[in-house]
Amino acid sequence: QEGMPQTLSSTSMFTPCGFSPHLHTSKEGEQGGLIFQDGNLTSASLDALIQHLIPTTDYYPEKAYIFTFLLSSRLFIEPHELLSRVCHKCIEQQRLDDPVLDKARIRKFGPKILQLLTEWTETFPYDFQEERMIGHLKDMIHRIAPCDEAYWKKMNQLLQTLNQKLATLSHGQEGIVKISSAVSDKLVAFKTKPPSIQREILSVCSDPYTLAQQLTHVELERLSHIGPEEFVQAFVHKDPLDGTKTCFGEQKKTSNLEAYVKWFNRLCYLVATEICMPAKKKQRAQVIEFFIDVARECFNIGNFNSLMAIISGMNMSPVSRLKKTWSKVKTAKFFILEHQMDPTGNFYNYRTALRGAAHRSLTAHSNREKIVIPFFSLLIKDIYFLNEGCANRLPNGHVNFEKFLELAKQVGEFITWKQVECPFEQDPNIIHYLHTAPIFTEDGLYLASYESESPENQTEKDRWKSLR
Repeated sequence: QEGMPQTLSSTSMFTPCGFSPHLHTSKEGEQGGLIFQDGNLTSASLDALIQHLIPTTDYYPEKAYIFTFLLSSRLFIEPHELLSRVCHKCIEQQRLDDPVLDKARIRKFGPKILQLLTEWTETFPYDFQEERMIGHLKDMIHRIAPCDEAYWKKMNQLLQTLNQKLATLSHGQEGIVKISSAVSDKLVAFKTKPPSIQREILSVCSDPYTLAQQLTHVELERLSHIGPEEFVQAFVHKDPLDGTKTCFGEQKKTSNLEAYVKWFNRLCYLVATEICMPAKKKQRAQVIEFFIDVARECFNIGNFNSLMAIISGMNMSPVSRLKKTWSKVKTAKFFILEHQMDPTGNFYNYRTALRGAAHRSLTAHSNREKIVIPFFSLLIKDIYFLNEGCANRLPNGHVNFEKFLELAKQVGEFITWKQVECPFEQDPNIIHYLHTAPIFTEDGLYLASYESESPENQTEKDRWKSLR
């Protein structure tokens, strides 16, 4: 079968050297408290898993293991506590408390612990917003640095990179928060048709290609802020072995994930608003056709999230009820897109298209071909069902590692996608419009819709009456 694409299981998914879930061991059965099956780690006690994370002079954990464990461990133990335990074990095992250090030995161990800490800070930077985390980092370096000057330098680099990353992330978050609060005041403003000073999308951008590219900008910008751990933290329940508290108290660290879902909803309503706003049927049909072209371009780019938001906006009942308007639209293109996003068979068509885009992304030569922006709420739903469908712990109290390998596979793939640099030039004007253009509430949409094409049946008439 020549030229067949390789299965996309996850071999080249995560991190430059590939995310492979097969954590090989020479033999089946148990090894240091880790249970293996067909060469894959399937379960272990939390202690054994922590031990497996810790480098020694002649051992370093596999990249796939590091990612999977750091991602899922937060369901059982807070990151600062995990790092504290890792550091204590290193101090014990490498005898870093001895008055005279074994320099030769520490020079073998030093680069490995630094590597582990670097990977942690790069992949889960939000963990290090906590003072305690930075404290553990520094303590570790202070202990090994006397054996090699270069360790100070490594450490400073690591902290500098981390600070930059956190600064960028929080700056991005502030930007999003500013925009959201500015916008939320405008949402409710329109229960009725606004004065005609309202600009409409076509006066800001009349080219569907350009708008699709600017939407892709917004999507990638927002995706870049989502930490992989947010997918796990969204589902933090009480750990049955720890009766007292949830791992994160009541606080869920999922703000970027939530902001992204809000953006999707905003885009749906913006599309519906733009369609219901014009007084003339011909203009409304023109806006619909414009958005169909934008959606098609999003599909070609690999921006499935904007595509789905546009289709959802068009399928909102205040829009879909505009029969006279739709009769003026060439709908063939719309039906093709709708078919792509059809929910039947658990979104079979979309999933096929997504796999195609993911495959294109793996073999891509340009950033343009690397873009994969998944339909986000479906990704969350998949992860939710994976989480609900399997227990975190087995009856013997062991961590169900098999489940977390599957979770890491899905989240790891997403991380690869969110790191793509947007290849299109940014148009601040259009992006500002997308974030700040006033939109109707649901009631406002119905009012505008009934004013455009009067109610057809008693239900609609009653609704219109109550709205007025």
